[in-house]
Amino acid sequence: MKIIFAGTPDFAAAALEALIHQGHEIVAVLTQPDRPAGRGMKSLSSAVKLLAQRFQLPVLQPLTLKAPEIQMQLSMLNADVMVVAAYGLILPQAVLELPRFGCLNIHASVLPRWRGAAPIQRAILAGDAETGITIMQMDAGLETGDILLIENMAITPGDTVQTLHDKLSRLGASSIVAALSLLPQGKLMPVKQDEVHACYAAKITRADAGIDWRQSAGQIERVVRAFNPVPGAYTYYRCEMLKVWQVSVAIESGKSGNPGEISAIDRESITVSCGEGLLRITGVQKAGGRKLCVADFLKGNHLQSGDFFTAAAASAAEHG
Repeated sequence: MKIIFAGTPDFAAAALEALIHQGHEIVAVLTQPDRPAGRGMKSLSSAVKLLAQRFQLPVLQPLTLKAPEIQMQLSMLNADVMVVAAYGLILPQAVLELPRFGCLNIHASVLPRWRGAAPIQRAILAGDAETGITIMQMDAGLETGDILLIENMAITPGDTVQTLHDKLSRLGASSIVAALSLLPQGKLMPVKQDEVHACYAAKITRADAGIDWRQSAGQIERVVRAFNPVPGAYTYYRCEMLKVWQVSVAIESGKSGNPGEISAIDRESITVSCGEGLLRITGVQKAGGRKLCVADFLKGNHLQSGDFFTAAAASAAEHG
């Protein structure tokens, strides 16, 4: 099939590579413009652009798809379908109608649950037992189009946003390959989404990753997994930020002290009281430092039972 592919990050690149290896004709690749990133603020290309260049595919990086010029350029490609995965730009109705089979979106959730920008993080935060990939016929709404194909996947207790992202990117790649094999045969039956079960996966902010010790141990454990590796869950100790990378639930429920209070310290962990239950911390990182197991962290940092972790530097000062 003649495909226009639109995507930007690694999640999308996995799907593009799978389509290339299946022998589809990629007539154009749309991706976000290069943007400065990192400490040096150097202009960096997206994962999709780098992959497209490796396979010598034509790359387009418009700031918008609303301009008549880019719409005319896409129209002249006579594509059978546009495949969209984490692209980052809204597709106007004129673009949605260009390909013969319209535009298909690869979304990292089982729609209508977790429409929006951060479905993987939100699924972990909510404690969902499973997620998956939805191949959807795009319309003018935000992930509101008809469902064409769904593949489910379990969320394991140890999944971080990174491990789940990687598994879903592979599942997304295989799902779009399967969908495109069925599409020209008329074997993809559109199913309307049930709006009763719809919910929105709001974009992640750095503030979302701050640990609120008034939450239960189970909720905080999910916060740590949902923001590993970016932006990293964090708390404060004596007015200094401390990122928390590895935790486990020591006790699920019941009151055991004031939220944020260190209840016990051993050679390998720091146990902290939560709104409900106890959380055991085993991996941390000080600002500007490297990730450490608690055993190494305690060699250079004196903590004791009765000290407090807090949600903000200001409240840390209150605990002395």
